[in-house]
Amino acid sequence: MLPPAGLLLAPGAGAGASQPQLVAIDEALSAVGWVVARMDFPYRLAGRRAPDRAPVLLAAVRDAADELIERAGVSAERLVLGGRSMGGRICSMAVADGLPAAGLILISYPLRPPGRPDKQAERTAHFPHLSIPCLFVSGTKDAFGSPSELEAATKAIPGPVAHAWIEGASHALHGADVRIGERVVEWAASPLGAPPSGHPSSGPPR
Repeated sequence: MLPPAGLLLAPGAGAGASQPQLVAIDEALSAVGWVVARMDFPYRLAGRRAPDRAPVLLAAVRDAADELIERAGVSAERLVLGGRSMGGRICSMAVADGLPAAGLILISYPLRPPGRPDKQAERTAHFPHLSIPCLFVSGTKDAFGSPSELEAATKAIPGPVAHAWIEGASHALHGADVRIGERVVEWAASPLGAPPSGHPSSGPPR
């Protein structure tokens, strides 16, 4: 995905733009010439803990994407979107709803709430509308979706999908910030849709 482009990162439900994994990705891609923006959702800016409803979150992503395109001077086709947990999910929903983008970077994608497989369908219903390259970075012990569950679900995505697994990590991915940044840079520098070096895009994590 070279030359360098723009990247918009959105945080998970309980955090803001300074979430460690987002900072790590920002620093890693900024070092190779990308223009990166980390956004906050309206509820966070207003000091509330409960996330806004989906239409408000989606509108915030669209507005932040427009701002980054103008600031970075890149076309929408060279803008990558993504984020951690809820933030990544909302970005993927925005793309499925028609927001132009070159790719998606989805950290700890929340396939379903822990112990609630009945909720998975509503979090993956938009997957068939994602025709761009997608990178999923998750821990192998993520309670929001196992490697086998996530890989099965992402088969519905028509665009190229790569998975990078952080062995033994939970949904929080504590202590994996540097590794996450490295995986994202590898994916961004590889041919579109190729898995990060040494990290298979399918099959069980090694």
